[in-house]
Amino acid sequence: QVQLVESGGGLVQPGGSLRLSCVASGVILSIYTMGWYRQPPGKQRELVATITSGGNRNYADSVKGRFTISRDNAKNTVYLQMNSLKPEDTAVYYCNADVRVIQGQYNHWGQGTQVTVSS
Repeated sequence: QVQLVESGGGLVQPGGSLRLSCVASGVILSIYTMGWYRQPPGKQRELVATITSGGNRNYADSVKGRFTISRDNAKNTVYLQMNSLKPEDTAVYYCNADVRVIQGQYNHWGQGTQVTVSS
């Protein structure tokens, strides 16, 4: 069974920074695209950023230039460095990954980590 566990969320003032981490564990053969999504209060879940196994990155327009996604394939870990945070970045942030296991390839979600940007 594959598990994704996020960490690094918290309360930060506007203009501040946070770094989220997500570790995938289990009997994993390979991980393809990994990404971060977020769900602001009262809104639907939305894409933040994705990164392929080859390192190709994709960002939502709202975070371009402020957030950076990266991954460590040896550690099955994806990161999200968030700078110049704004109150509208407040949301539950979820990790997502396409994982190949013995039985096949499946998409997985983490449990989410809260990010609150407020003075």
